[in-house]
Amino acid sequence: QVSLVASGGGLVQPGGSLTLSCTASGLTLGFVGWFHHAPGKYNEEPEGVSCISGSDSTSHSVDSVKGRFTSSKNHAENKNTVWLQMNNLKPEDTGVYYCAAILRCGSDVDWHPHYWGKGTQVTVSP
Repeated sequence: QVSLVASGGGLVQPGGSLTLSCTASGLTLGFVGWFHHAPGKYNEEPEGVSCISGSDSTSHSVDSVKGRFTSSKNHAENKNTVWLQMNNLKPEDTGVYYCAAILRCGSDVDWHPHYWGKGTQVTVSP
């Protein structure tokens, strides 16, 4: 059975940190993207915030989270888990975070998510 599950969300104060994980079962992770669904925007597509390539683990984060969010993976320890380190969290980072298998990663390209995982809620509040 194929599944992709994001976990690690929770309630954190502004300026705090969280580490989300994305674990795959039944498929080998290649390119992976992290997407943010902000409250009140659930009728819109989630916004891509960070991604990582499948081979050389090159990561990319969009301008709104650059310097605060970083995607990573550890090929040696676990090929089917990707992490999103979230630092200096802001209230506007609140929402549901999803990981998805994507076709490409980088700026000015369509990441083309093609397999979505179950999301995890992040709430940033005093």
